[in-house]
Amino acid sequence: MTKHCVFEYLYRDAGNFKVGGELLLSGELDDADVALLLSKFDSGEYFIAEQIDVPTLYEILWQECECEPSEELDHVWHEFGAGRLATPEDLQRLKPWGEAKDFLATVTRIQTWKPEMSKNWEL
Repeated sequence: MTKHCVFEYLYRDAGNFKVGGELLLSGELDDADVALLLSKFDSGEYFIAEQIDVPTLYEILWQECECEPSEELDHVWHEFGAGRLATPEDLQRLKPWGEAKDFLATVTRIQTWKPEMSKNWEL
């Protein structure tokens, strides 16, 4: 049976309103892989979702808060939450997103985070 893992992340605006997201990845992210991800993320946790093709969470937050995008509160960064093995419940409720090794390769190719790639760059 193929192992799966979950990449947990979130978007938190400047007002500390937040919403979480999860990606179901085929394969594993071991401790060394997570350490490598953290070394590539800005300040060890922040990333531009659009730059690594991760679904953004802005719109979900705006819907949940019943608010509009705000240049005062919104920014371009998503935050790493955790990398963990998938549970049977995760396998039932999450759609497969991709391969863990491909995701890791995408992140490790990043040399510089490019805020202008974010749809929030214009705010």
